[in-house]
Amino acid sequence: MGGLWIVILLVVVFVVYAVVTYNGFIVLKNRVNEAWSDIEVQLKRRYDMIPNLVETVKGYAQHESQTLEKVIKARNMAMEVKPEHIKEMAASENMLSGALKSLFAVSENYPQLQANANFLELQRELRDTEDKLQAARRFYNGNVMALNTKVELFPSNIVAALFHFGRRDFFELTDSEAVAKEPVHVKF
Repeated sequence: MGGLWIVILLVVVFVVYAVVTYNGFIVLKNRVNEAWSDIEVQLKRRYDMIPNLVETVKGYAQHESQTLEKVIKARNMAMEVKPEHIKEMAASENMLSGALKSLFAVSENYPQLQANANFLELQRELRDTEDKLQAARRFYNGNVMALNTKVELFPSNIVAALFHFGRRDFFELTDSEAVAKEPVHVKF
């Protein structure tokens, strides 16, 4: 009879552990999803600002159409990437950042543009959005790290395998986009 109680106790302990671990995975998964949603909100804000910025620059720098077209093309490509393709999204966002760097470099040749209130406000808002994006990426990557760690640690990896909790990709720059690792220098 004593052996039966020990088996029952072990089963109860395992079930309680599995439930607590499962709930922990749900919390981490939801935090990762929330963090990704924060990134999407900032990306949408960024995408919405870019046409206004391009139109403002276009009025002053009419012969810089190639740079303006690259910015719009990079924006459109970034908007087309599906959110579940994190590595592709990171690459397209890096291309967009590079195109924006080119746009701001072109704007340095136009003193009237640098004094334009609309341009200055758009530039300030874009800088603010970039800062928020960076914070959202750090928050996302921190939550992904917590989830990935729990997925890999024993014995929680057993529960992860049972309920199909998997690793998530970090939102990071790749070696081929090393240029994008450099900070944006905007001088007005």
